[in-house]
Amino acid sequence: MEEVLEAAEKIRSMEVRGAARIARFAAETLMKFAEKASAEKFDEEMRWAADILLNTRPTAVSLYNAINYVMRYSGENVEEKRQSAIRRAREFINWAETAQRKIGEIGEKRIKDGYTVMTHCNSSAALSVIKKAHENGKRVEVIATESRPRWQGHLTVKQLREAGIEVTLIVDSAVRYFINEVDCVVVGADTITANGALINKIGTSQIALAAKEARVPFMVAAETYKFSPKTLFGELVVIEERDAREVAPEEILKLGVKVRNPAFDVTPRDYIDVIITEIGAIPPEMAYIVITERLGYAGIEEEEITLNSRHFD
Repeated sequence: MEEVLEAAEKIRSMEVRGAARIARFAAETLMKFAEKASAEKFDEEMRWAADILLNTRPTAVSLYNAINYVMRYSGENVEEKRQSAIRRAREFINWAETAQRKIGEIGEKRIKDGYTVMTHCNSSAALSVIKKAHENGKRVEVIATESRPRWQGHLTVKQLREAGIEVTLIVDSAVRYFINEVDCVVVGADTITANGALINKIGTSQIALAAKEARVPFMVAAETYKFSPKTLFGELVVIEERDAREVAPEEILKLGVKVRNPAFDVTPRDYIDVIITEIGAIPPEMAYIVITERLGYAGIEEEEITLNSRHFD
């Protein structure tokens, strides 16, 4: 149980960050926990571990879908349930790993030789598109934002340079200044709603607005497990607000200044040209089909897919 609490803290503190990485990490944690959970209280302990992990980052639906996938284990006895949970965790991890490769292969076709691409935050799915274009011999340059206040853009530029890709780092507020030098924008996703809206790192919607004004294609790279079943039933995505100390130093906070630090914002589907998934490049309007057919949530009552309930069919 200590390992689960430690894993939860790593997600909460953003030591493990990025929607895809969080999802894989959660599946790996549940797999290890299933191997050690007691035979007497297996279901109870698995539900406890699932809830602990689920409550770390409320906005990232990839975390919810990863946990829900593993928790649909089944079996006639404890050992069958244990092996089912371990097998499902491995299946999800494999899904996550293969999805990014396919997204790169599909998305790179939309990047032409000589393109300058803008990206935001540190999305492994978005970077897979850019890296694949580079691997296929296309001359690609990237403009990456710092992505304050957690500076995920610094990770992005390091990873791109390690791959041999030319990259320029800019402050977030300079997006509109540089947008006319860009041929397309590629970002990742934390959540995609049933109506095709994108929830992603704060600042994404401003980039989409600037891209729309400049007539620059705005593309989202997202695995299908980042689509939100809960929004199918009318539930709104909770936008996480983080500690004020990430934004303002202590001497400012002591003055009684109110600080707001939302981690994500919402980009309307009208600003999105295409969502690149492992099953193809789709319009935002197809989000409903992905949720109902790909994720299999058609006709399921909301309480049946809520991890706090006692049913995991």
